[in-house]
Amino acid sequence: MNLKLRSRITVFIFAVLVWLALTDIKSYQEIIAGIIVACVVTLLAGHFLVTTEKSRNILRRFSYLIIYIFRFVWEMIKANIHVAYLVIHPLVPIKPGIVKIKTGLSKDSALTVLCNSITLTPGTMTVDVNEETKEVYIHWIDVKETEEGKATNEISQKFEKILMEIFE
Repeated sequence: MNLKLRSRITVFIFAVLVWLALTDIKSYQEIIAGIIVACVVTLLAGHFLVTTEKSRNILRRFSYLIIYIFRFVWEMIKANIHVAYLVIHPLVPIKPGIVKIKTGLSKDSALTVLCNSITLTPGTMTVDVNEETKEVYIHWIDVKETEEGKATNEISQKFEKILMEIFE
């Protein structure tokens, strides 16, 4: 099975499962509509998910995906509490700014998930990505570190190691 077909099949299955999970199915027409939507999604973006012939242990990658979800939720909870504290105590001095971090991720999909994870975590937002130098510019609501290496450890390192196991 070639790479493009494998990617399209994977996208189709995920799209149908997501449709079934998010829909309160009351008739077979909703299932048919979900299959049609999954077909359209597969035709438009089906070749983006599986991008390599590497077939490492799928269970290991899936276990890292579960770990990543828990890590992301934990980091989001911590960031929400920190931002809520900043809002409740407006006299607390904050130091907003843009910091540059380095990433070791090479796949577009891994870099996209990293940038989205950073943006979805309250208090940080991805501003720009330089793919050639593997630098990501982040707006940080309360800059703790301005040095590139320390900022990388503070912001992205917690996600990056897990994403390497999943995508690279």
